[in-house]
Amino acid sequence: MLELTLTGPDKKTSVERYRSVRAFTDRIVEPLSPEDCMVQSMDDVSPTRWHIAHTTWFFETFVLKPFSDYREYDPQFNYLFNSYYNAIGKQFSRPQRGFISRPGLQQIKQYRTHVDAHMIRLLDSGKFPTELEQTIEIGLHHEQQHQELMLTDIKHVLSCNPTLPMYMDADFESAQPAVEQWIDMEEGIYSVGHDGNGFSFDNESPRHRVFLNEFRLAKSLVTCGQFMEFMDDGGYGRPEFWLSLGWSTASLRDWDAPLYWIRQD
Repeated sequence: MLELTLTGPDKKTSVERYRSVRAFTDRIVEPLSPEDCMVQSMDDVSPTRWHIAHTTWFFETFVLKPFSDYREYDPQFNYLFNSYYNAIGKQFSRPQRGFISRPGLQQIKQYRTHVDAHMIRLLDSGKFPTELEQTIEIGLHHEQQHQELMLTDIKHVLSCNPTLPMYMDADFESAQPAVEQWIDMEEGIYSVGHDGNGFSFDNESPRHRVFLNEFRLAKSLVTCGQFMEFMDDGGYGRPEFWLSLGWSTASLRDWDAPLYWIRQD
C-alpha cells in the first residue's frame, strides 16, 4: 500500500502526492466491471463505486466547497456519499448502499475527474488557507484507508460468486519462504504510539509505555504453503496453538481453513 504524507507547503510535492494516491485508487478499480462495483454482499461491505465516490466527496466537501467560486457537482451526492459526518448532514443508510444503481460508475468517474481538476488547480496555485493543508493531508490518508477497504470488500463480493472469479488474472511471485530468520526481543518496557513527527490518526496517541515479555518474531511473512502444513498437521484441532477466544470461535463455527480458502485438486 502506498505510504504518502504531505509535509509542508511545497505545492509541487502536494500535487504529485495527490495524483499518486488518487491514481492508486484507479489501479484498484481497473480490473473490475461496472457490475462488480455495484454489489454490496453484506452490511459491512460497501460497493466499490461508493468508495470512489465517498473519497471524492471528502475533498469536494472539506477542501473545495469553502471556496465561494466552486460549484458543487451534484448537491444530492452530499446525502448519498456522506458516511458518518453528522455535522455535514444526513446520510443514506449504510446497509442499503448496494440498492442504488444511479449514479452509475461512469458518472462517478466523471465526478472524480471534476473534483480532481479543481483540486490539482488549487494545489498547483498554492493559494489556499494554511489550515487546509492538514485537511488535504487527512484526505489523502483517508483515501488510503478506503483503498484497503475496497480490496477487502471486493474480495468478499467475489467470494460470494459460485464461479469463483478472480480479482486479477496475474501470476503470483514465488511462494518459497526466505531463509528463516528471527527477531529476538528482550523483556522490558517499550514506548508505543505516535512520537509526534509526521502524520498520525488520533488512535495512535498518546504515546505510552508497555511491558513486554521476551519473544521471537519471524522476519519473513508466512506463506500459503507453510499455513497448509499447519492445517495438514491438525492445527485447527490443537488448542495449544490458539488463544482462548480464537479457539472457542473456531470450534463453535467449525473452522478448518481461513476464510476464502477452498480445498480442491
